[in-house]
Amino acid sequence: MKALEELKQHYTQDLLPELSVLEVERKNVLKKILFVTLIIFPVVIFTVVVLIRISHNLAGFAVFLGVAAWMGFYAFFTKGYVSSFKTGIIKKIVKFIDDKLTYSKFGKINQGLFTASGIFRHRIDHYKGDDHVSGVLGKTKVEFSEIYASYDTTDSRGRKTENIIFKGLFFTADFNKSFNGNTVVLPDTAEKFLGHIGTFFQSMNKTRGELIKLEDPVFEKLFAVYGNDQIEARYLLSTSLMKRIVEFQKKTGKRIYLSFAGSRIFVAIPYAKDLFEPRVFQTVLDFKPVQEYFEDLQLTIGIIDDLNLNTRIWSKQ
Repeated sequence: MKALEELKQHYTQDLLPELSVLEVERKNVLKKILFVTLIIFPVVIFTVVVLIRISHNLAGFAVFLGVAAWMGFYAFFTKGYVSSFKTGIIKKIVKFIDDKLTYSKFGKINQGLFTASGIFRHRIDHYKGDDHVSGVLGKTKVEFSEIYASYDTTDSRGRKTENIIFKGLFFTADFNKSFNGNTVVLPDTAEKFLGHIGTFFQSMNKTRGELIKLEDPVFEKLFAVYGNDQIEARYLLSTSLMKRIVEFQKKTGKRIYLSFAGSRIFVAIPYAKDLFEPRVFQTVLDFKPVQEYFEDLQLTIGIIDDLNLNTRIWSKQ
């Protein structure tokens, strides 16, 4: 793993010249956004003042159109800048971490793999992603990307709502073993808050297979494990691997989801923010955002070491 001091040197020598060019582009984009804002919002305010006397619904619709128009212009003006930033900065940070990795700003984990993980089982109506990283690190094939998956519901009035299934980083790697069954490790909220009663409710979740009880009390408080092969699940989740998963969860400070399916391990880490997007309303010359991009990438790539995936204790059948 690269150290922070190495990143600072890389920032000064390799990234700062590129960031200086992007800063000029950012300021030009910002001028266009501000110009459009000064046109759209006064028009919207005037229209709302006029329409609110006639119909609150029409006034609300005017606000909706104004915001939609502003967002459309924002996306149009920033598209080229975002693309340049990802090619010039994010790609270089990925290569800096490990030059055997490849980066695609528009790529994503295949939906089939996302579904095959068995972590999220709801019907998917919308699936998109970006910032795809792949390669072979040590002996392990790895890939990950940001993923957004959601489904639609419609109420009795025909109003459609989009519901998020998952938004965050989705990681998969070759585990060097073909599994007989599927094992899923989920954040455990039931036992954490309800104790033994929570365990009872966990055991009632038959749709995921059997609840698998393990011997690590710290792991049991953080995660609930389901599978259709008790022996294999206990074999996979060895004492050392459970300890590593607990340490990784504490390191991320986030709810993490894992599964073992096919011959792969899958890890899903939810994030509310878009991880590798450039700032438009702040300068890109600061080191801190670069450090954040680096740490998010290194955290994900570090799953290989954190879970000791390069130690081939099994062979594929």
